[in-house]
Amino acid sequence: MSGDVVQLHTPLGEEVLSLRAGDHVELSGIVYTARDEAHIRMKAKGIPFDPKGAVIYHCGPVVQDNRIIAAGPTTSARMNELSGFLLDSGVRALIGKGGMGALVREQLKNRGVYLAFTGGCAALASSHMTLKGVFFEDLGMAEAIWVIELDHLPLVVGIDAQGNDLFDKVIQRAKREYEQNRKKV
Repeated sequence: MSGDVVQLHTPLGEEVLSLRAGDHVELSGIVYTARDEAHIRMKAKGIPFDPKGAVIYHCGPVVQDNRIIAAGPTTSARMNELSGFLLDSGVRALIGKGGMGALVREQLKNRGVYLAFTGGCAALASSHMTLKGVFFEDLGMAEAIWVIELDHLPLVVGIDAQGNDLFDKVIQRAKREYEQNRKKV
């Protein structure tokens, strides 16, 4: 699928299993923001939406007057230990920045993908979003689960359902280059 932009619409199904790390996608449909506290609450009290085919966006948006003003991704690795129960419940994709660890890479195998959005582009992200609702509003703006409708949000497949991981490849390459350069000194 490389070269073309893959159009995806939530809820996601098995179409995500054919995506490859590095593929460009545009995602439309409903997504749910969730950071640390929302994950902890969902694990303890239950998921307040149908997780089958759902997409979780690691984000604490700025919401004002029932509009999303900014919605950049937060560092996804913070949710490494908190994502398994969502994937077990049927969530098909996680969105964030910076990649996720080996645990999540294994948990995504044959069932989902990690989609990357560029940090620092919160205004661009919000231009593709319409606010539809909120869960756990008592957690505060950044930690609540915001229900957002996306309209062709551009993303890159960072980890695919086969375990290929763009972020891990960069880390491994950097380590090899570091070792090669260290030997030259």
